Amino acid sequence: MVARFYCDDLSAATVRLEGKEARHLLVSLRARRGHTVELFDGAGGLARGIVAATSKRSCTIELGERLTAPPCPSVALDVAVAPPKGTRQSWLVHKATELGVRRLTALRTRRGSVPADSVTERWQRIALEASKQCGRLWLPEIDAAGLADFLALGTDALLLLLDPSGRPLGRCLEGVQKHVVLLVGPEGGFDAEEQRTATAAGAIPVAVAPHILRIETAVLAGLAQMQGFLGWGTSDGSV
Repeated sequence: MVARFYCDDLSAATVRLEGKEARHLLVSLRARRGHTVELFDGAGGLARGIVAATSKRSCTIELGERLTAPPCPSVALDVAVAPPKGTRQSWLVHKATELGVRRLTALRTRRGSVPADSVTERWQRIALEASKQCGRLWLPEIDAAGLADFLALGTDALLLLLDPSGRPLGRCLEGVQKHVVLLVGPEGGFDAEEQRTATAAGAIPVAVAPHILRIETAVLAGLAQMQGFLGWGTSDGSV
């Protein structure tokens, strides 16, 4: 299997890898001139290349064949979630990336115990590593926002509010064609005012299990159910 690396621009005939990507190639894989690699740009681009030159901290790749990538899935699945504590965040981001989340927003909520604005850089690193491991070509968007600000942006998406007392999630997906957003609150859930704000914006309370789930479990259960119902859009696994 050809190792895959990230490069945000594949338009030139040669590209230069530095930092963590170069260290992985040069130190972990001990690549030398002539070594074949694959590069993806996180926006659906994929190319095969050959290591042309190396130094202690960088390497030059000559790009060759541009590989045909599958289209972006027809239905965008976004999750806005209050970050859980500790290593549970890593698990959430990694598995959500594997399950094809398009956008992952860290929500600021009244009951949230983790500052949402402090996690975005780490989440981006985790999403990149998860994308490389699972073969995904489209990097998820990562950002942070307060619940009210997030809802005030307005969207034509189907808004779903995770609530153990809500209707089964699958019953709300009939006829969905383009965009779904799942809102997941902190431990203890959204408070009453936040719930009113969400429902006033059109969010439908839904449940993914008959009992209370931890934050990261709820996110993954929701994504898995949506992908199962929607059939992964146009994806062949490289979402």
